[in-house]
Amino acid sequence: MSFTAKDVQALRQATGAGMMDSKKALEANNGDIEAATQWLREQGLAASAKRSDRENTQGVVALHVAGSVGALVELKCETDFVAGSEQFKSEAETLAKLVVAGDESSVSTRQAELDDLKITLKENIELGRVVRLAAGSGEILDSYLHVQGGRGVNGVLVVLAGGDTALAHDVAVHIGFARPTYLTRDEVPADIVAAERATLETISRNEGKPEAALPKIIEGRLNGFFKGIVLLEQPYAKDDKQTITQLLGDAKIVSFAQIEIG
Repeated sequence: MSFTAKDVQALRQATGAGMMDSKKALEANNGDIEAATQWLREQGLAASAKRSDRENTQGVVALHVAGSVGALVELKCETDFVAGSEQFKSEAETLAKLVVAGDESSVSTRQAELDDLKITLKENIELGRVVRLAAGSGEILDSYLHVQGGRGVNGVLVVLAGGDTALAHDVAVHIGFARPTYLTRDEVPADIVAAERATLETISRNEGKPEAALPKIIEGRLNGFFKGIVLLEQPYAKDDKQTITQLLGDAKIVSFAQIEIG
């Protein structure tokens, strides 16, 4: 009995087995999917549990830069043991290189390999966040990758207009440790600001602050909130006497991205 590529895919989806193992099973059983399913079970090649239900908070962040283009790819798994394995890290690197050469959607071409990796490493392996940044004419792209236990766990890309590579790298390192969410306070959604303002007002009232002083106290605390999440307003990690805006001088941050495991 012959079989098609669709039969192989159907068997993979039903059993969680890898592509080559599914093909081998069909060949050994003359294309009979039911018999092939049993064969995979007997060989110990079918997934014994629905791995997609298991928590995967570990993983690796792969960083790849080529010229004016950089990519960050998060590949998730269940344990740091698998995250540190060469096979797992190599796949993440391959994905990052594909994104640099193409775009964020290029990772879809490795779906079969990711499915096989789930079977080989016996964990819930899943593609996480994918980012691609490109510097335009006259702009500088730089990066930072924090490595822990032999694997990337915190990656940053930053595009700068003006300044130099050293400045761009200093900003990238700062982002890695300060973890800003937004570039400017104008980017912070209005509902988030409103909710924070209401919380700060409640806190201030509960502390018994004078009614007349509340507006000034709340604004001061709201400025502190922005310093925590807005990159340009953060104190520079290496010298907290100056903000990132002051560090930049005439240079400007065009864009930035950060991916951190967990």
